[in-house]
Amino acid sequence: MFKSATFRLTASYLGILMAISIIFSLVLYNVSVHELHNDLRRQLPYFQQFQTDDSFGQGFAGFETQQEITSKHRLQIQLILVNLIILVAAGGASYWLARRSLKPIEEALEAQSRFTADASHELRTPLTAMKSEIEVALRDPKLSPKDTKALLASNLEEINKLETLSNGLLRLAQHNSEDDKAFSAVSLAKVSTDAVERMSTVIKSRPVKVFNEVEPTMVWGDRQHLTEVLAILLDNAIKYSPAKSSVRLTSRVQGNFAYLSVHDKGKGIGAEDLPHIFDRFYRADTSRSKDKTGGYGLGLSIAKKIAELHGGSIEATSQLGKGSVFTLKLPLSIDS
Repeated sequence: MFKSATFRLTASYLGILMAISIIFSLVLYNVSVHELHNDLRRQLPYFQQFQTDDSFGQGFAGFETQQEITSKHRLQIQLILVNLIILVAAGGASYWLARRSLKPIEEALEAQSRFTADASHELRTPLTAMKSEIEVALRDPKLSPKDTKALLASNLEEINKLETLSNGLLRLAQHNSEDDKAFSAVSLAKVSTDAVERMSTVIKSRPVKVFNEVEPTMVWGDRQHLTEVLAILLDNAIKYSPAKSSVRLTSRVQGNFAYLSVHDKGKGIGAEDLPHIFDRFYRADTSRSKDKTGGYGLGLSIAKKIAELHGGSIEATSQLGKGSVFTLKLPLSIDS
């Protein structure tokens, strides 16, 4: 589809450029011929002052006609060559412009297709499990109340997974379409404190020790959304950290930006997985099935999108067996 669209767009660009070139050539040709004719006519009095023979006028007229024809022919050839050069150059430039114009659209459609396929798969997994369990139960004439309760409990677990997935998709869609940026000066220390408090239950369940060393640096943004970003990074660090290990939150200022880093001592992320961890539905541990950490691979995508809406970014570095560092980069407050 995009290949044919590229050629159609190239032809459109090329047609416009060649139409402009041909029109300009015709105008230039007519102006040049007119000036040539006038120039030759202006030379007639100069030659006449040296000639007394009446036949000179006729001879000069013949010379004028031959000179004009030769000059016209030479000008035509030159304009044709120029237009051929423009045709080749414009063709290449038009194709490049067409590819550049269509590339973002192509990438967006490919991303949408991947997103649709991944979302369909993730939705299908719990639905298939629920359907299979219910079909088996309906075919069992001796289904006991105990088995019924177990079936309902299993279905409830799958429903919770669907709810988690739908909430994640809604949050991602919200941040993708959000354009109301009611930003103000926000303290990173308060954001980190809020995030640690939000994750207190998860911290106790591992258990993992969290060291909050974030300075009260003022950044420009939305406190609630920044807390969500840090909570996602903190949740990710806790999930992949061994029990009774530690997670450290640090901050620094460099130039016009503040950097908030989350350090963990987990198993780390492989070099082949690191470029993809912010992709939607991507999980480094397994491509399609849930592991013991759970999740759907949406958290880091949401965090990245919120960071970009704040004019910042998120970067990750990792070493297998030594842990990972996720760094949130945010613009400093205007008043800082």
